[in-house]
Amino acid sequence: MTIRRARGPEDSGVTVRDRLIEAGLGPNFADLFLNMPHKVVHVEPRRPFREPGAPRDEVMLVRSGILAKFKSDGSGRRQIVSLRFPGEGILPHEGTADYGLQAIIRSEVLVGRAEDFDAIVNANPEVARFFWKLVQRQNAIGYEWLVNTGRRDSTARVAHLLCETAVRMGVDVSQGSMMNPFTQQQIADITGQTSVNVNRVFADLERQGLIHRRGREIQFKDWNELRRVGGFQPGYLQ
Repeated sequence: MTIRRARGPEDSGVTVRDRLIEAGLGPNFADLFLNMPHKVVHVEPRRPFREPGAPRDEVMLVRSGILAKFKSDGSGRRQIVSLRFPGEGILPHEGTADYGLQAIIRSEVLVGRAEDFDAIVNANPEVARFFWKLVQRQNAIGYEWLVNTGRRDSTARVAHLLCETAVRMGVDVSQGSMMNPFTQQQIADITGQTSVNVNRVFADLERQGLIHRRGREIQFKDWNELRRVGGFQPGYLQ
């Protein structure tokens, strides 16, 4: 198999407009949304972008990178509960949020006011239906993550995350490889285990011939078997 250069979420060459249209939003409505007053925020991964308890009177759209929602338990241990890839966003809601936001890698996020977003949605039922569909998709992803951390073993959890990440990044697994955007600690925070155990899982996946690592680059040597090990069925991402 010919291996092309690994691709990360920051260098896909696909614009936010492209991703919105690909997800089902009409071109004119995509332009309307992107022309809404907003600021571009460069988010570094070393500290939270929004702390838990902050108001959510804003709409966010990831232009590049990956944004994570996280929550902490009583002892300060963090669990990453959701991810947003380029073209995906976080909608406003009343009051404050009980989760924080932090970048997985250096990211660019478009941030607009809730009142401007609401005005567009209220005036355009097609836009409202589009974002309702996205909410349903995120719910489906959340249910799959709940099964992943609650029922699958440690190897299956990591395998499932790798498969989902490849699909959400638009990686052609038959022709290329993926630049792993996560640190081992971030994978541990997503899959509910320790970073030491994540390292063991990666070594085991390599011993089984499912992946090959070269630095941060991951080559999928047996995609179908990796899917089987992770119990990954991509229908919930549609």
